[in-house]
Amino acid sequence: MKKELKPLNAVVPCPVVLLSVAGEPKPNITTLSWVANVCSEPPTVVVGVRPARHSHDMMVQTGDFVVNIPSTELIQAVVFCGSKSGKTHDKFAECGLTAVPATKVSSPIIKECPINIECKTKQVLSIGSHDLFIAEVLAVHIDDSVLDAKGRIDLSKMPLFTYLPLLGEYWKLGKKIQ
Repeated sequence: MKKELKPLNAVVPCPVVLLSVAGEPKPNITTLSWVANVCSEPPTVVVGVRPARHSHDMMVQTGDFVVNIPSTELIQAVVFCGSKSGKTHDKFAECGLTAVPATKVSSPIIKECPINIECKTKQVLSIGSHDLFIAEVLAVHIDDSVLDAKGRIDLSKMPLFTYLPLLGEYWKLGKKIQ
């Protein structure tokens, strides 16, 4: 037997990213889980951001952003960046994170994140509580320390985690099943 619920965000698990964006007087970081790969050619991602978020206007103004994939070591930064506003906090400084110039976009890379995806906004769609930023991937950076001998990501070297919107909880990813 199944229980029918009202419409809600039930796609689980969700990725966890730290989105960095350039701006004045300082760049900002926001934690997002409404993120997805949506096209292979050209490589394209989408991110959903509430218009009220400090990063939203910065993303519109710069026309680019970086999707940074954190490891479990950065969970406290993820929680902080998702719960504090960049209007009143310097998230890079307060979280001990390093802003590094990207190679293709104006927004900075977060050095401590093992994966960084430079994105150029192609379109912004207002879809309700969130605006959907559709962006082409211009460059991907992966730290050598998390790659195996074949150049593939080794999760034992970079433990990833996910967000469960139904529970409002973060969970570490488990082991390979196939």
